[in-house]
Amino acid sequence: MSVFDQISPDSSIVVLTGAGISAESGLATFRGADGLWEGHRVEDVATPEAFARDPALVHEFYNLRRKGVKDVHPNDAHKALAELEQKWLGEVLVVTQNIDDLHERGGSKNLIHMHGEVLKAFCANCSDGMGDKIDCVDDLAVEMACENCGYAGGLRPDIVWFGEMPYQMERIFEALQNCDVFVSIGTSGNVYPAAGFVREALLSGAVTIECNLEHSMIANDFHEHITGPAGETVPALVRRLLA
Repeated sequence: MSVFDQISPDSSIVVLTGAGISAESGLATFRGADGLWEGHRVEDVATPEAFARDPALVHEFYNLRRKGVKDVHPNDAHKALAELEQKWLGEVLVVTQNIDDLHERGGSKNLIHMHGEVLKAFCANCSDGMGDKIDCVDDLAVEMACENCGYAGGLRPDIVWFGEMPYQMERIFEALQNCDVFVSIGTSGNVYPAAGFVREALLSGAVTIECNLEHSMIANDFHEHITGPAGETVPALVRRLLA
């Protein structure tokens, strides 16, 4: 019996997306095989300590990421997930590790950015990042002052850096514990806590499906593997579910 025969039309679905889904829109995954991020060590651009030590470098790094996001568009995978959310009888929650806005532009509404959003910012001086976020489509700079508190130098991109807690983890784990289907798209399976989501879903008895260019590091935790580009596999998966 196919795993799809175990999925009812009103099942609750949690979808995890990673860099692979955005890469097909032309948004390069900036972490290379050598562990460097565009030639920088993670410790130099993606930690609170890095921001305290050299905020100008960190701003330069994310200003480039922001420009890159504005130059790309949602692909068929993003649009297919939005269609699934619109037409599925049960709940569809998309949890993304990506910091771009391609899911929103593709039409998804029920969405969690667990690692933050590069097109938003907050003031480290007067906010903990959970509120008081501002839209940020242009460059940030050290000398910019917060409109709320007036402090210059505290504005930072709304990115969850290494050593910080991903957003909305309580809501994510509640969804995983109650889902009937868990789908992982374009993820490597080696970044935690996201890599542990499939195990949480399995504990709830969920059907688990992986869509990826190749089997991930946690491939054994999935009942079904769909191999290929997300722009092809995700629309095909959505058509099969909606059928």
